[in-house]
Amino acid sequence: MQKRAVFPGSFDPFTKGHQNVIDRSLALFDEIIIAIGHNSQKSSFFTLEQRLDMITRLYSGEPKIRVDFYECLTIDYCSKVEAGYILRGLRTSADFEYERAIAQINRKMNPGVETVFLLTIPEFTPLNSTIIREILKYGGDATQFLPDGMIIGK
Repeated sequence: MQKRAVFPGSFDPFTKGHQNVIDRSLALFDEIIIAIGHNSQKSSFFTLEQRLDMITRLYSGEPKIRVDFYECLTIDYCSKVEAGYILRGLRTSADFEYERAIAQINRKMNPGVETVFLLTIPEFTPLNSTIIREILKYGGDATQFLPDGMIIGK
């Protein structure tokens, strides 16, 4: 059976922290689907099309990566794409508490899907998309926080 993982998020934008979790996970899974979900609690800075394009270009040479989007519960998306794993990165203990609760609910809803947590490396702990969006919104240079070569065209 193929080990397929879904790495869900809004990725608005996709940061070096996201990239690091994905890159370190390539050895663990046969396929990773970077799945852009709709978060009703966030308003997007980049359009869905822009995010799909940026991430697809970033991983264009990696056959184990697929980029997709969804508008349903993550656990239902996992069933749809036959993924047995949800991949999540953890930066802080607050992330852990939040993600643990979601993982436990997801497990109740579909016991066939495991959530796998990877700790971010220390230098990426302060990175989050909200801060990066603010930098971009006010014209700041966020390139040091974004994957090398990622073109941000708003």
